[in-house]
Amino acid sequence: MGSLIRVVVCVLALVPVCQAQCFFQGLETKDSKTPTKGCVDKEGKQHVFGSSWVKDCYDCSCSKKGISCCNKIPKVVDLPAECELVVDRKACSSRLVMKSDKTKDCNSPISMVL
Repeated sequence: MGSLIRVVVCVLALVPVCQAQCFFQGLETKDSKTPTKGCVDKEGKQHVFGSSWVKDCYDCSCSKKGISCCNKIPKVVDLPAECELVVDRKACSSRLVMKSDKTKDCNSPISMVL
């Protein structure tokens, strides 16, 4: 029983980190008599059910429940002092480099959340 409690506590500790990486926007229905044909994002753009897109380095998809989006760039939660994460927002990619020489990759172990 003690092991189960430890596992539950560890999983619950990860919830705030995971929520920062993905979000869900529930489907809004304006008229219950007219069926909704898709999702409307925060900018007001319509997306049909089953569609997917990338916006600001987030992979998003539209389902009959709403819009689900997850960050394509991993969030570093434990970074060695000698390393730095360089993010390319245009390519939605990241690279771990040495602070002293950004042309060299950092090979130290790190902890990330995808």
